[in-house]
Amino acid sequence: MDDGGQGNITRRHLAEAINGRIGFSKELAGEIVDAFFDRIKAALLAGEEVKLVQFGVFKLREKSPRLGRNPKTGAEMEITSRSMVSFKPSRLLRDLINRDD
Repeated sequence: MDDGGQGNITRRHLAEAINGRIGFSKELAGEIVDAFFDRIKAALLAGEEVKLVQFGVFKLREKSPRLGRNPKTGAEMEITSRSMVSFKPSRLLRDLINRDD
């Protein structure tokens, strides 16, 4: 898939891939991409794991508060607790990424 030399795959690239592979209109393909990501966001916001077989698992992870430093002043400050999304690739994806060609 051509990424325009930017090194990023965008929503548009995904919609174009659906259009080219399945033949749906670009508009419908864009709606499919949006629906896919909306469902993933909704699941994560509800605290659910998102498991995509042969790809990996997205889940929320809680980070505890900790002490850090302001990089400009060096002053200590508390970094508040927060939630973050983590991704664990499937064994198949890891093997594909790490295979020697």
